[in-house]
Amino acid sequence: MRTPHPLHWSVVGAVSVGGALGAVARYAATLGFPDVPASFPWTIFVVNVVGCFLLALLPSLVYVRRHPLLPPLLGTGVLGGFTTLSTYSEQSRALVAAGRTALAATYVLGTLAAALVAVLVADRFSTSSARTEFDEEEGDL
Repeated sequence: MRTPHPLHWSVVGAVSVGGALGAVARYAATLGFPDVPASFPWTIFVVNVVGCFLLALLPSLVYVRRHPLLPPLLGTGVLGGFTTLSTYSEQSRALVAAGRTALAATYVLGTLAAALVAVLVADRFSTSSARTEFDEEEGDL
């Protein structure tokens, strides 16, 4: 199956729709599970770790690999909109500003470590050939 060029309107549309859905899901998570100021930001921590796991899981899903618009829709779009570096950074800055430097460092390093573990776990569900096929079909989005 031929993959559309990365700037094809269908790919741009898929990323846009997916990004909106992912951002709404993240916003809903922050409303449903609000964090206490100056405490560990569990909601965004979980959002980012789950997002990393799901993104790393995509190559293992044959259905996703067989449909050229699903990787940009789900990966770049939904999971790109769901995860957030900006909120993670702002929450870290706010913890430092509140005098919670050790907690900020725990949050920064803990998120990185947990995200890497999530990627390693998800990677176990796919084969090397599946990851190669996924990379070739998705292109450099």
